[in-house]
Amino acid sequence: MLDWLERSDQPLPRRWFADEAPRFARTLPAYRIDRHPVTVAEFAEFVRSTGYVTDAERRGFGMLYERRWTEREGVTWRAPAGPGTAVEGRHDHPVVNVSWNDADAYARWAGKRLPTEAEWELAARGHEFRIWPWGDDWNARNANTAEFHAGTLTTLTAWREWWRGIRERDGPMPLTTPVGAFSPAGDSVFGCADMAGNVYEWTATTSHLYGRTADCDPALRSALGRYRVIRGGSWMNFRYQARCTERLHGDPTGWSSFAVGFRCASDDTGPHDRPLGSIPGPGALSW
Repeated sequence: MLDWLERSDQPLPRRWFADEAPRFARTLPAYRIDRHPVTVAEFAEFVRSTGYVTDAERRGFGMLYERRWTEREGVTWRAPAGPGTAVEGRHDHPVVNVSWNDADAYARWAGKRLPTEAEWELAARGHEFRIWPWGDDWNARNANTAEFHAGTLTTLTAWREWWRGIRERDGPMPLTTPVGAFSPAGDSVFGCADMAGNVYEWTATTSHLYGRTADCDPALRSALGRYRVIRGGSWMNFRYQARCTERLHGDPTGWSSFAVGFRCASDDTGPHDRPLGSIPGPGALSW
């Protein structure tokens, strides 16, 4: 995969992706995972029922991208781009500006949990080594990424020009779409939607390397054992950052951004009518 990425028309260095290697096998017990990321409406119901206050609301700021990543006052799940913005008309979009703590609190309230990184990846790509949830051929119409909005992007300069135009027109408002908007074409083999693009997703897994010799960005090593793995790519990413094996790492002590949300999972505890999104394990997962 790393050799393939290096040969591809993407602008990021090999080291950016080196924490995806080496490949190894893992067997997972059966589990269930939500078909969609948690929506604004679902998170609002949790807040109404519990009085929960998110980390961004307590801290007074959240992260968004303008010309660079910025801590902006007033950025919360209710105001995705800060004061003057709102989630009206976005109730079926994935909630953003939620920290790992916020996602974990919602999952426990819902009687679920966050998926592990391995569970997330198996649900995204199935038992075959698919590059994207639907297969190995990129299709910009199958996922909400920057290339769905802008067309093919192969340089950081082109991406910055696209984002500058969006920012000047609409401000730094996240370009999320309703969950499942790209179904069924963009779904995984298990029927899970939005596992490429729309929002990055928190997992339960603590950041680690698959192999000690991985030649990854040195900054990543400072996050090992402390941060949590984030998966899936988002509305602001290139296609290569929305692959099933792409990894990011986020500070779980309160950090949130306008491109990160989550979905929930649960243990498979016995016979039932399996909805879409259930994984009939045991499943063999090979990295």
